[in-house]
Parts: sequence; C-alpha cells; structure tokens
Amino acid sequence: MNYGIDWEAEQRQTLLDGRASLDRSTQSVARSQLVAAETEQIGREVINELGEQRETLVRAKRRLSDTDQELNNSRKIMRLITRGVLTNKIALILIIILEGAILALTVYLKFFSKK
Repeated sequence: MNYGIDWEAEQRQTLLDGRASLDRSTQSVARSQLVAAETEQIGREVINELGEQRETLVRAKRRLSDTDQELNNSRKIMRLITRGVLTNKIALILIIILEGAILALTVYLKFFSKK
C-alpha cells in the first residue's frame, strides 16, 4: 500500500505542477492581453495624431499652392508694369528727340537761313 500512497502523492504532485503551470500560463496570457490592449490604444492614438498631421500638411499644401498662384499673378502684373515703364521711357525719349529736332530746326531757321 505504500506504492498506492506514493502513486497518489505523485499524481497529486503532477496535478499541482500542472495546475501551477496552467496558472502561470493564464497569468502570462493575461499580461499579453494587457500589453496587446495598451499597444492597440497607442496605435489608435498614433493613427489619430497622424490623421491630424495629414490634415495640417494638406492645409499647408493648399496654402502653398494658393501662394504660388498669387506669385504667378504678381509676376504677370510686374511684367505688365515693366512693359508700361519701358514704353513710357521710349515715348519720352522720342518726345525729347522730337523737341530737340524742333529746337534745332527753329534755331537753324531763325539764325542760319538766308532770306
């Protein structure tokens, strides 16, 4: 009967060891689930933050595009102004040349022409 008691004790110890191993596994799974839940929460926060950053970048891109369009319009206006200034300079030079020619003709006719 000693063998029966030893066998019972071994079976009991095996069951206790199995139970302890099962408890450790359960705790490990519980810790893994907790880590997975925390990781999922962090992932959600990162996705939300990335979404906000994307919206910020889209708005910045839109503003940059608008600014680029305004710069192109400004360049066109500056070209028109430059062309107008150049036209005015040419007209002024022609007027000065014409006045000089009229003055020279007047001086010639007044002092050098023999009548």
